[in-house]
Amino acid sequence: MIRTGAPRTLGVPSSAARLRFGTELQELGGGPRRRLLMVDDKPAFELSFYCGTCPLLFRRLESANEKLSLEHMQERLGGPLDDPDDGGVIEAFGALLPEGQYLPLLLDVEPRLVIPGKEGDYFSGEQVTAWGVDQFWGLPEYPHTPYYRTFETAVDADAHLYEFVVPMVPPTWNERARVEEYIALMERGTVPTAVAISTLDVCQSSLGLADDPAAHWGLTHFLLDGHHKLEAAATAGRPVRLLSLLTLGESLAGAEDAARLPALRTQPHSARGIG
Repeated sequence: MIRTGAPRTLGVPSSAARLRFGTELQELGGGPRRRLLMVDDKPAFELSFYCGTCPLLFRRLESANEKLSLEHMQERLGGPLDDPDDGGVIEAFGALLPEGQYLPLLLDVEPRLVIPGKEGDYFSGEQVTAWGVDQFWGLPEYPHTPYYRTFETAVDADAHLYEFVVPMVPPTWNERARVEEYIALMERGTVPTAVAISTLDVCQSSLGLADDPAAHWGLTHFLLDGHHKLEAAATAGRPVRLLSLLTLGESLAGAEDAARLPALRTQPHSARGIG
């Protein structure tokens, strides 16, 4: 944790926001079906279900094919921000988001790229320990995207925090030359800044599995800017700074849980479950 700001109102009316949260309705019953992150009014990611007992989830959908970086912010983000309010970055990216309450968090992260189903995958590791495999498919949840693991720590005896950075498009879509440029900069000591909209979802299995009865706090950062930077940092084993705009109204966690994040993020990193 570098610094946190006070919760603040950001964003534009939902109809004008490039990114917003939505709920897919059942065709016949009218009840909620999927909780979604929408980009340009198209479903981009399916998120954890509202019940709070279903597994943590971020699943890339077929419409997730757009990055939301801002060209006029690239020079400012080429190095580290020292404060969330430096250079008008929050206001610039806030114009992409739906109006609501957001908690700015400025973090240093050391990302590790994870391929679903491979070593270190949360969904086939820690989540299976707590929820088991999907009862219909007989398989672990599958996020349909590579992602980055960055940090985790105990919340208390009954809860554990897991942090993820999720690219809007897969790293294979990145431009190789730009990744190499960032690797070279990082090896010379530069720490560039990425920007994300984030959710904090608290989920706890009701299945009574004794292997892991704890609640899983999922702090998930969806990248707005920084796709090449995160891949470069993961490749070079270097840190990158991350400005997180945590949505308070669209997270499955209470305000009191979000208020604990700055202190939790300063705790020692736990290596639980990371292979």
